[in-house]
Amino acid sequence: MCGRYSITTAPEAIRRLFAVSDMINLEPRYNMAPMQSAPVIRERDGARHMDMLRWGLVPSWAPDESRAASLINARSETVAEKPAFRDAYQKRRCLVPADGFYEWRKLGRDKQPYRVSLEGNRPFAFAGLWERWSRGAEPVETFILLTTDADPRIAHIHHRMPVMLAEVAAFASWLEGDAAERESVLKAYDGEDLVFTPVSSRVGNVRNDDAGLLQSVEEPEEPAVQEDEMPAPRQGSLF
Repeated sequence: MCGRYSITTAPEAIRRLFAVSDMINLEPRYNMAPMQSAPVIRERDGARHMDMLRWGLVPSWAPDESRAASLINARSETVAEKPAFRDAYQKRRCLVPADGFYEWRKLGRDKQPYRVSLEGNRPFAFAGLWERWSRGAEPVETFILLTTDADPRIAHIHHRMPVMLAEVAAFASWLEGDAAERESVLKAYDGEDLVFTPVSSRVGNVRNDDAGLLQSVEEPEEPAVQEDEMPAPRQGSLF
């Protein structure tokens, strides 16, 4: 699951990393949220172009846009089979530039947000799919992020994570590769530079979008299990 991310890298650095032919002058975003417009990189006429698309996929055959808010992530394991995604998986893949994403860890009755990133705040891309919906007054272009089982280092935060592509070869495999090359990158990022940091709960409010969201906070302690919260013994147990 990925419901928030950041993209604060300088536009020129993004242009060089992703070899984008026409670059948008981006403002830093510290708390990108579903249903907002975000930069997406697509292959077109043999070159990579950056466009602003809305996060929350609307399949081309959908009767209306009502499902967009719920279609922000797709499981990479089944994306080639699901009716909502399989055509886009074959024909409309994209890179979604980022330099971190947020995930919430359940701690007792509370949830603590963490920012997952690469050392040095190095930019990377999420593997994404895009669609064009043309049944309204104006065409609407949207995208979705693919997810996979979380790397063991962050599985205690959440059991799923977005597919992170951090190397130039992986960008090409996802955008231009054959079926085997595409499938080869749909896995948890396992580089040694993966880091996670507890951050302020302010990130839960989409109106907060400032550099303070990237700052670490004190690591929360695991709450002690109260006696009345302990699970009842199963029938047949020795205890």
